[in-house]
Amino acid sequence: MKTTMRYKLLGKSGLRVSELCLGTMTFGDVWQDWGLATSKDECRQIFDGFADAGGNFIDTANNYNEGKSESLLGEFIESDRDHFVVATKYTLSTREGDPNACGNHRKNMARALEASLKRLKTDYIDLYWVHAWDFMTPVEEVMRGLDDMVRAGKVLYLGISRHAGVDCGAGQHPRPSARLEPVRCIADRIQPCAARPGTRPDPDGARL
Repeated sequence: MKTTMRYKLLGKSGLRVSELCLGTMTFGDVWQDWGLATSKDECRQIFDGFADAGGNFIDTANNYNEGKSESLLGEFIESDRDHFVVATKYTLSTREGDPNACGNHRKNMARALEASLKRLKTDYIDLYWVHAWDFMTPVEEVMRGLDDMVRAGKVLYLGISRHAGVDCGAGQHPRPSARLEPVRCIADRIQPCAARPGTRPDPDGARL
């Protein structure tokens, strides 16, 4: 099948990503009550159609469908992992009653990344997003922790998501540093084409 997909550079990097990014928030069957669940067979059809059209940029998060999104995606990309640019996120709570199972701090960052790597069946993440600001963790701690992940080879590029109307520029925008890995892209607040009838648009549409 001849592809008509075009590609763009990811922010200020040399990484080429498809102009369309496949969002997989609805991959999995856990969030049925929210209308945000999709069967495995349908997820596979969506993924294959995207890949056949030339898409290589795929976005998920550690909490989407309670981790099922990452698990399905890991299964789908396993046979050709290096072809795809995989983005995932951390910050939001993944364990009720555990105060450190959410937030921007190092402990949650490290725990969330290791769990994502396991579910995605990979040893690195192409693009790691900060899903939301907790307005408690110092920016320096966040950026240093992310830089450590890059230096360890577990993450290649960094991004910031403007989740649920939170403006990452409101007093806590990470400033560039010659000593730390820079943020390569910021996600816009809305992605209208991803919205289903009766649901709010996904706020995580990437701006490159």
